Amino acid sequence: MLSAVIRTCSKRGVFMMFRIGYRTLKTALGTGLAIAVAQALQLDYFTSAGIITILCIQKTRRKSFHMSWARFLACVIGFIYAVLLFETLGYYPWTVILLLLLFIPTTVLLKAQEGIVTSTVVIMHVYISSSFSVHLVWNELLLVTIGIGCALLMNAYMPSVERELKEMQGELEALYAKIFQQLAAYIKHGDSEWDGKEITEAAALLQSAKNKSLQNLENQILRYEDQYYHYFIMREKQLETIERMLPFLTSIEIQVKQGQMLADFLLELSEGVHPENTAYVFIEKLEALLETFKEMPLPTTREEFEARSSLFHLIHEIDQYLVIKQQFKPLRKYSLWR
Repeated sequence: MLSAVIRTCSKRGVFMMFRIGYRTLKTALGTGLAIAVAQALQLDYFTSAGIITILCIQKTRRKSFHMSWARFLACVIGFIYAVLLFETLGYYPWTVILLLLLFIPTTVLLKAQEGIVTSTVVIMHVYISSSFSVHLVWNELLLVTIGIGCALLMNAYMPSVERELKEMQGELEALYAKIFQQLAAYIKHGDSEWDGKEITEAAALLQSAKNKSLQNLENQILRYEDQYYHYFIMREKQLETIERMLPFLTSIEIQVKQGQMLADFLLELSEGVHPENTAYVFIEKLEALLETFKEMPLPTTREEFEARSSLFHLIHEIDQYLVIKQQFKPLRKYSLWR
C-alpha cells in the first residue's frame, strides 16, 4: 500500500520540487493516523499521540522496536514519578526540577534514556491536570499506546535494499577482476600506466556496501545473520591481501618465465571473480603452479633470484586471498552462490 502511494505521488509530480523519502512519508502518515485515532477516542491532548509517533519512527525495524520499548518504559516510569511527587509535594515548578533529577538517572540506569523526551510529554500532562485520576491514567496510557503503535505500523514496511546490495556485489567483483588483470599486465610487461584507482574505488564501495548491508540486517526481526554483510567483510579482507601484493609486484625488475606463468594464472583468476567462483579449484591450481616452480632450475643471477623471490611472496598472498574466500560460508537458505 505504501509503495503504491509513493508511485502515485511520483507520477503526479510531487517529487519534482523536492524529494520525499520513505521515512518522511511514513512519519507524515503515521502522525496523521495517530492524531486521528486519538481524536476519535476523544482523548485529552490527542495531538501528543502524533508527537510520540514522530519520535518513534526510525530508519530500521529493529531500531524502531528498541526505541518504542524504551519510550514506553520511560513513559511508565515518568508517569509514576509524576503522580508520586506531584501528589506528595504539590504541583509546583520546583517539583518538576526534583522529578527530572530523579527520573533522568533512572531511565539511564534502565537503558531507556531514548524515552526521556517522550515521557516528558506525559509528565507535563500530569502537571497541567493538577490532579490525579483514573481518567488521566487511561488517557495517557492510550496516547502512548496509539503513538507507539502507529509508529510500529508504519515501520512494518521497509523498502528492500537487496537489489542495491546485489548491484554493489557485481560492481565490486568487476573491480577485483580489473585489478587482477592489471597485476598480470604488470608482471608480463613490467612498466604500466595503471594508477591503482580500482583499489581506491573498491575500498570506498566496500565501506558503502557494509553500511547498506548493516541497514538490511537491522530491518530483519527474526533473522540475525546477513549474508551480504559477511560477504563484504570477506571481500574487505581480500582487498587487504591485494594491497600487500603491490610492494612485491613493484620489486620485480626483470621478466622471468615463472612470472609469465603466474600472470596467466592471475588472468584466469580475474575471470573467476564472480558468485559462481569456487576457491578450492584455484587453490589446487596455485599449488600445482608452485610445485612446477620448485622443479625448475635455480636462478643464475641475483636479479633473477630477487624476481623469483618476489613471485613466491606474491603466491603466498594470492593463496591467502583464496583461503579467505574458501572459508566464507554463507547461510544456505540465503546463499549468494548458485
